[in-house]
Amino acid sequence: MTVVLETGAQATVVTIAGDDATQTDVVARRLRRAADGKVDSHEWVAAARREWNELPSGLRGPLGEFRRDSGPSGVLLIRGLPVGGATLPATPSTAHSVQQEASISAAVLMMVACGLGDPAAFRPEKTGALVQDVVPVPGKEDFQGNAGSVLLTFHTENAFHPHRPDYVMLLCLRADHERVAGLRTAGIRAALPLLSEQTREVLRSAEFRTAPPPSFGGSGGHTEPQPVLAGAPDDPDLCIDFAATEPLTARADRAMAELQDAFDRTSLSTVLAPGDLAIVDNRITTHGRSAFIPRYDGKDRWLQRTFVLNDLRRSRGMRVRDGYVLD
Repeated sequence: MTVVLETGAQATVVTIAGDDATQTDVVARRLRRAADGKVDSHEWVAAARREWNELPSGLRGPLGEFRRDSGPSGVLLIRGLPVGGATLPATPSTAHSVQQEASISAAVLMMVACGLGDPAAFRPEKTGALVQDVVPVPGKEDFQGNAGSVLLTFHTENAFHPHRPDYVMLLCLRADHERVAGLRTAGIRAALPLLSEQTREVLRSAEFRTAPPPSFGGSGGHTEPQPVLAGAPDDPDLCIDFAATEPLTARADRAMAELQDAFDRTSLSTVLAPGDLAIVDNRITTHGRSAFIPRYDGKDRWLQRTFVLNDLRRSRGMRVRDGYVLD
């Protein structure tokens, strides 16, 4: 049985249970054995694309609806997915940890990515792996990125990049010890009514530039001046990173401050449990994380992350041999 709950601007929640949960686990275990289990190979991604069609309609249906319209919050939360349970190894503790060998959780991520579009990665970040570990790393506590444990500010994923992800998927394998690390999200659909007309106008002006995040090594300089909001005035796209976007004028600075306040007033926070998959529509919704205290004991918070592009063709010039990694 699959239960769907939607309440206003809250995240849409889908719980996978019963026969749907069993079928999802069977398909994920079968995919794990395909194509020698090499997660980043074309053959394994192709197998994931085929197996997507074997997942229960109770999972595929809500994903299809979310792709068409991600709703007021721009967040879909799927609960009850298989991730390995008692067989999970210790939480990794290195900054460049990725999943190269197929696991149940990696299989789930890749099938869902193929249902939403195509998986993608960026070579400067975690060597371009398609399934990446998001874990706290000793010495990186203050890092504004996936290795840190302090408050992670709201950001559009890879806001500096011309082919930033359409969706960011975060699958929880293990929660933090105190269950306080919340995935924080804030979207323009909820915040827009709180913004003045003047602020909306400024946010549509090319008066902002954004630097690459620390996870890209801090290289590459800033973007050319660009707007924060673009597209339909009543339902715009959003591109901002409050840790890396620089306002170029005094009025742009004021507009960013008003947008931050609107996000603070409309933000959502969800403490993910094992088996929870959060999908964030990166075109309209930012995400971040509340602070937590890691113990580095092998049982720390462990998420796995995969990016999705709706139209892989647009980035063809940046991908070697029509692969899934952007240079």
